[in-house]
Amino acid sequence: MDILTQILLSFCLATDAFAVSISNGICSIKITRKNVITTALTFGLFQGIMPIIGYLLGNGLTGIISKFQHFVALFLLSAIGLNMIVDAVKENKNPEGLCNSTNVFSAKNLILQGIATSIDALAVGISLLAIDANITATSIIIGSITFVCCAFGVYIGRKFGVLLGIRAKFGGGILLILVGIKIFAECTAL
Repeated sequence: MDILTQILLSFCLATDAFAVSISNGICSIKITRKNVITTALTFGLFQGIMPIIGYLLGNGLTGIISKFQHFVALFLLSAIGLNMIVDAVKENKNPEGLCNSTNVFSAKNLILQGIATSIDALAVGISLLAIDANITATSIIIGSITFVCCAFGVYIGRKFGVLLGIRAKFGGGILLILVGIKIFAECTAL
């Protein structure tokens, strides 16, 4: 696999994590450098590690992984998105509590989001085994590009959040659910 293909693959895999990073930025009153780095690092690590795990699991588990990856992604992203929507509805009734009820940058939330958005990278790892790709180089590129995309995503989301307030948080929740549905639909269409 050439470097251009690795870069394109990396951007494709980073899109879900980028969308979730935007949602996190939308839901935040204040974004610190630590928030940006932990978000980008979490997503970058999951996106970089999952192809290695898939590669190591090998072709023997392809059927199982491909059967359930879309259900797991749909469930996790929808649960997080629904929680954001419920918070937005509560905050609409009590605007002074905007985004204080949930810490989108908590370790638990970021890990759940990282898993949900990187399940497709696990399946890609199995595909990389089939074409005998350099898994180490490819995983480093995937993780690095995801890191950069997610760092920008948090800042982009914050800009929209300032402009749109509670509606942005509601929209971010819907965006997460739509990402989960997109993953589900893509996997069931195959």
